Amino acid sequence: MSESPHLRFFPYEEPYPNQREAMDRVANALDRGQDVLFEGAPGTGKTLSALVPALEHAREHDRTVVITTNVHQQMRQFVEDARAITREEPIRAVVFKGKSSMCHIDVDYQECQTLRDTTREMVETESEVRELESRQRELLAESREGDAGAAEAREAIMAELDELEAEVDEYEAANVCEHYRNNLPRDTDEFFSWLFDDVRTPDDVYEYADERGLCGYELLKEGMEGVDLVVCNYHHLLDPNIREQFFRWIDRDPSEIITVFDEAHNIEDAARDHATRTLTENTLDAALDELADSDDSRAEPAENVLRAFRDALVETYEDGLGFGGVDENWEDVSIANDDRRDDLTLAFLRNYEGRGIDTEAELAVQLGQAIDEEYERRYRDGEATTRSESQTLAAARFVATWMDEGAEFGQYPVVSVRRDAGTDEVYGRAELYTCIPRNVTSELFDEVAASVLMSATLRPFDVTEDVLGLEDVASMAYEMGYPEANRRTFAADVPPLFASDRNDPETQAAVSSLLRDAIRFTPGNTLAFFPSYAEAERYHERLTGAGGGRDTRDGSGAGKNADIGPIHLDGPGEDEERLRTEFVAGDGAALFTSLWGTLGEGVSFDGDDARTVVVVGVPYPHLSDRTEAVQNAYDRAFADRDRSRDPGWTYAVEIPTIRKTRQALGRVIRGPDDFGVRILADRRYTTADMGKYSVRSAFPPEEREELLDVDPEKLKFAMLNFYQDHDAYDGPPPSP
Repeated sequence: MSESPHLRFFPYEEPYPNQREAMDRVANALDRGQDVLFEGAPGTGKTLSALVPALEHAREHDRTVVITTNVHQQMRQFVEDARAITREEPIRAVVFKGKSSMCHIDVDYQECQTLRDTTREMVETESEVRELESRQRELLAESREGDAGAAEAREAIMAELDELEAEVDEYEAANVCEHYRNNLPRDTDEFFSWLFDDVRTPDDVYEYADERGLCGYELLKEGMEGVDLVVCNYHHLLDPNIREQFFRWIDRDPSEIITVFDEAHNIEDAARDHATRTLTENTLDAALDELADSDDSRAEPAENVLRAFRDALVETYEDGLGFGGVDENWEDVSIANDDRRDDLTLAFLRNYEGRGIDTEAELAVQLGQAIDEEYERRYRDGEATTRSESQTLAAARFVATWMDEGAEFGQYPVVSVRRDAGTDEVYGRAELYTCIPRNVTSELFDEVAASVLMSATLRPFDVTEDVLGLEDVASMAYEMGYPEANRRTFAADVPPLFASDRNDPETQAAVSSLLRDAIRFTPGNTLAFFPSYAEAERYHERLTGAGGGRDTRDGSGAGKNADIGPIHLDGPGEDEERLRTEFVAGDGAALFTSLWGTLGEGVSFDGDDARTVVVVGVPYPHLSDRTEAVQNAYDRAFADRDRSRDPGWTYAVEIPTIRKTRQALGRVIRGPDDFGVRILADRRYTTADMGKYSVRSAFPPEEREELLDVDPEKLKFAMLNFYQDHDAYDGPPPSP
């Protein structure tokens, strides 16, 4: 039996269990033009299972594969896989990041555009001058030999030269980019030979270009045409405007692109973020200042509509604040109404006096565009040192969108407020929050040739299809292919940690005791995930402070207990990489963090870096007005689906929470020789009759089968037996 042709791109000796079958199934789906939903347990080779057949299909059909992730560590893994592939079967690969991370002179996107255009115009003009100078010298020689026509032609060229030289003199005062200027006359063959000799990272390209005074970002864009593989971030695909440019740089129609999304369970939130639009009170104030300096006849109607919106925004958040204090974090103020437009719109309509919102908003947009063009001219001509952007244009476009789309299905109007840390002033923000991500993603999946969405937590597949707007789909799921004897997954029967019960002393004592046992009986490190950073801090204090024994501190700041090792505490704003490094460097350490933080997925803890993982409670997200808006939108959008489900709660809350939980469990058991214990600490995970509160059925069938109910008091004995069976303790085991 002949080998599948795509295996020429497989860079290692032998595929993992199930990997060969997965590659064949992905290849067949791509040949049929289907999208693929691919769930595979952590550490089972999903990336190559998707990438290898995608590259073969692209090579066969003259297409380009774009593989994307929103997890930095996965980006590095893609580069390593691509390098391994190109050693077996050469491919032309580009790793692309945003301009801001590759700019040598640290300007924003708009400034870069202006600098690039001005620099190109200047270089082209200088080239024209050189060509005309060469031609006039030829004509001068001919005229000296008596050619009257040559003399007349030379006079015309000299006149044109005078004009162009005047332009060159003007460019001398203009703002240009010397790095990009050096790109233009240079022979770039050397760069592209270097680029495609291996798989180069954006840092590699930046360093290469910086040493030579070039612009690596623009060089990279010029080298992307028709490549085999592009590695990039989510925003290159999920933002429609960026995507259009991005595909143009690749020189491919969307129908010639195969997209591969890693950690695809994150697409929903990422698409929602990309579609959401905001306007701050500060931008409105800046726009009004801009209009006050304008003598354009459109300034008065523009000010009329923007001032009314600004005053309505302030009135709305002041009325809705209540008695709570305002800190540096954005706090939502509820403005939505069931039977009419939102409070901000109603206040805007009350405050507005003019010839019509649509008319005056359009005049504001027109004036904003004119102001923006003038800012560009000033920067281009060297009259300004930075390229300003019209705040009138930004504000007017938002107000027009707010009025046109704010009442559309799937759009949720929000007002937020915060305190500026520098000035201590309170200011507000209006936001159109997108509830239905398929409004963003379905267009992408419709226009490309095919897409592979892979994750360890994509099921239920029908929900993923609904939420993202996928139509013709092939789905596949592979459970962990490593020996089942190397893992135990326990559902510990501690009291259910409903939000209303988390302050109960008996519940806290039960959870603290379980955590202490889990840490003590782990021959290595322990990861503990909580519903929030506040809960992580609560139990960190109980185990290291007055409620948990003697508290000491080591150099890392981790708390210590008399009978267990150091306990590291994660929190918002922490340096996650530093925290992870300190944690894995220890032995017998624990790390307490939030399930909704950044350590719950996309981060590998191999071997005894993390032998045991504990998920405390069913960590539902904070049930805010936004979450309720998403639930309501899903209830309406998917009301015709499975009647046994409550689509709003199931799609918006339960399934994302269980996916996060499964991701956290996947931080251990990363290879065929790895072993460890996973613990779900809450009665709702057990087989106990919890009615509608039970979540055990939300797990895939094979994972439910592995869940073993355990009494919290007996957990330590179960862990002791498991780890002794694996000869894991270095010396005598702990005493129960």
